[in-house]
Amino acid sequence: MAIGVAIIGSGIFVREEHLPAVLSTPTLSLKAIYSRSIKSAKAVTESTPNIDLYSDDAGSKQSYEDLLARSDIHAVIIALPILTQPDFIKKALSAGKHVLAEKPIAKDVGTATDLLSWYKSNVDTSKISFSVAENFRFHPQFLHAASKVKDLGKILGFRTRMHTLVSGGKYFETAWRKTPEYQGGFLLDGGVHFIAATRLLLQAGKDENKVQRVAAFTAQLQEHLPPVDTVDATWRLGSGVTGSFSVSFGTTFKGVEYSVACEKGVVTAFVEFVPGGGKPKGMVVVKNAKNEEVSRREVPDSSGVKEEVKAWAEGIEKGVMDGRQSAEEGLRDLEILEAMIQSGEQDGTSVPLQLQ
Repeated sequence: MAIGVAIIGSGIFVREEHLPAVLSTPTLSLKAIYSRSIKSAKAVTESTPNIDLYSDDAGSKQSYEDLLARSDIHAVIIALPILTQPDFIKKALSAGKHVLAEKPIAKDVGTATDLLSWYKSNVDTSKISFSVAENFRFHPQFLHAASKVKDLGKILGFRTRMHTLVSGGKYFETAWRKTPEYQGGFLLDGGVHFIAATRLLLQAGKDENKVQRVAAFTAQLQEHLPPVDTVDATWRLGSGVTGSFSVSFGTTFKGVEYSVACEKGVVTAFVEFVPGGGKPKGMVVVKNAKNEEVSRREVPDSSGVKEEVKAWAEGIEKGVMDGRQSAEEGLRDLEILEAMIQSGEQDGTSVPLQLQ
């Protein structure tokens, strides 16, 4: 029997990623869409008729609470603005629905910790799951790179670099992103992706590879990207190994690269930009300890969303959720992001981590 699911939200990511992912997962049956307005809910379902619509302005019996009261809806995917999500998550869990909530788990560690504490105190966690969506943990490029890192022995160093200039564009034009009421602005909204990918490559499940401390400088390079748009940080692992994490949404630098140096070689995952404006390619290159290229692989184009939604559905069916989607993992990503922002506010003072 298919799992009845509703999507909560109607933004760009819902239309372009969540909706196709749900429709392509045989074990899921899309029952309803909720949005603040009936107009935006209809926009999501233009190509998928016969989906029930709920919104704040749809009239009687069409509220979010009405949706949650349906016995044929067993789970919800929540993709709403960062400040809005916790209340919707609580209501869904209270109604006995499995939840997959878009990252970040919350606006800050305090809010996220309170949310997790509430979940564990008020919900039967053995029956109702609370998962955080982080598609980078399911991205083919990072999974392939992580498998190569695993084969090369002890980690000796690492670097993450993601540089771009956000000036307009479909995601920036959403009002809650243009005038953020939460720490970090784009660094929070997008930065947790790059933290998650870096932690995946570092095999952070091992104690010696967990991030122990961070020290960072932050800056706002572009007036339209408050409160900060750039972070340059050093991370120290439990083993004592250090590495760099450099992310900017406000620079004319352009490029994406993740590299991990190990005893037996180096693994680099990067985006190769095609001359003439062609579609960028995801690449993974492995070199041995002599700096000789051993393998090079172009990774199939995928955001990882279909893979993460499929894994979530399988977890609900089996009663055992995929650990990559645990709320605790989302909280660990957020803790590192928040610590870097705090370090930047303290002129680069080293900040210890508690939750890794």
